[in-house]
Amino acid sequence: MPRSIYAYLLIICCIFFTSPIFAQNNTFKTELATISKEANGTVGIGIMDLKTGKTAIQHGDHKFPMQSVFKFPLAMAVLDQVDKGKITLTQKVRITKEDLLPKTHSPMKDKYPEGNIDLTVADLLSYTVSESDNIACDLLFKLAGGTKVVNDYVHKLGVKNIEIVANEEEMTKGWDIQYKNFSTPGAMLQLLSVFYKGKNLSKASSDYLWKIMIAGPTGANRIKSQLPENTIVAHKTGTSGKNEKGTFAATNDVGIVKLPGGKDLAIVVFVSDSNADIEKRELVIAKVAKAAAEHFPSK
Repeated sequence: MPRSIYAYLLIICCIFFTSPIFAQNNTFKTELATISKEANGTVGIGIMDLKTGKTAIQHGDHKFPMQSVFKFPLAMAVLDQVDKGKITLTQKVRITKEDLLPKTHSPMKDKYPEGNIDLTVADLLSYTVSESDNIACDLLFKLAGGTKVVNDYVHKLGVKNIEIVANEEEMTKGWDIQYKNFSTPGAMLQLLSVFYKGKNLSKASSDYLWKIMIAGPTGANRIKSQLPENTIVAHKTGTSGKNEKGTFAATNDVGIVKLPGGKDLAIVVFVSDSNADIEKRELVIAKVAKAAAEHFPSK
């Protein structure tokens, strides 16, 4: 090779690998890794600029237990059936005393402890997504046709690295079962992007899901806690209990963030197999979201 061509290629390589874009990207990934160490567990992160598609992913191949994050794809699947005329939002569902399982998170059960009431599908979706109600969740799984139907729906969207095989009641049967309901950070980013683009659901269904993902008290100390005022956060949390070793399988938050300056981000944070206290686990999620809002994508 002539020396002149060799020298030219060497210069191009030097420019390419020392570009500020690459340096800034590496700096951001280092920041995420530093924050993650505080969780004393495995932290999966996915961040996407929803307008450009640029992404940053940490532990991209790891299968993280979703816990109640799976209520987001469940809601999408139910609303897809609404759009197809199989069910309606105003359809009534009978809630019996036998449906109100003990020892599970259910604001619906707290409000109607005796059961024997009729709630609409819209009510059940609101309880499930906004308040992470486990009993309402399982009633929706039953209405939709079971976990396999919901799982197949997600896969037909082109999102493959998500598996939904057990409902809330089934997850109480053993510690390891929750790990069968998994997602990689990239797969959840993909699903959030599908929802954001609004191509798979009608506008009415998308608007309703958007509303109930914004509403509700869960996750106050997670994604939204350190973001600027007037930021809109449509999200779904997921939280496990702990085993006999004091290890928490899942402390999660995933969602779409609309920042005041016009930046729209999908943010996924899965904190798995951590023995840190809840304040530290939630703070890791909050710090990741803040870092994403401030530094991603790099200019």
